[in-house]
Amino acid sequence: DEYQWKGPFYFIQGADPQFGLMKAWAVGDTNNGDDEWGEEIKLAEQAVQAVNKLSPKPKFFVLCGDLIHGMPGTQWRKNQEKDLKNVLKNTDQDIPLVFVSGNHDIGNTPTRETIDNYCKNWGDDYFSFWVGGVFFLVLNSQLYFDSSKCPELKQAQDVWLNEQLAVAEKHKCKHIIVFQHIPLFLQKPDEDHDYFNLEKSVRQEIMEKFHKAGIFSNF
Repeated sequence: DEYQWKGPFYFIQGADPQFGLMKAWAVGDTNNGDDEWGEEIKLAEQAVQAVNKLSPKPKFFVLCGDLIHGMPGTQWRKNQEKDLKNVLKNTDQDIPLVFVSGNHDIGNTPTRETIDNYCKNWGDDYFSFWVGGVFFLVLNSQLYFDSSKCPELKQAQDVWLNEQLAVAEKHKCKHIIVFQHIPLFLQKPDEDHDYFNLEKSVRQEIMEKFHKAGIFSNF
């Protein structure tokens, strides 16, 4: 049913609820200062309330990574996850939630263990779905940032992505939209690499693959 284009629709995109960041940033200790997240809870509650009031309802609500601030193995991580889930469970049941993994969710250098833990809590780290003739891809961008501790997982995602793009071509979808936490680039495709974008050679490889499949950057 969802393979077919049925006319315009909309979805809600959010990112970085990152429970614990505001206190950590305020005290200047982003590694250990995330022991409070009351402000983040209030903001997330306001977001859920706003989404629930929308009419017509959005097709889904996607959160593009850094769901919590605590890195894997840190003290407050489980409590932050629990509190975020408690807020998000109040989202209208007719509005599906879609989660994207970020560096704070699986680590700057993810491992099989950190990714497995994420998947147990939030669902697959990469997957695809169709809505109204539009093909959506969710990627684990940390595997493109640093896969040194789990190269086989990056290879698996690459194989899967090629297969998905072939599926999209076969079905002649109206649009393809990709969600990932780390953007390919911030301002222009040939910009220098830094912490907030992907390394140039990796970026170029992905962009060529996307371009061939009819996916164009939109920032």
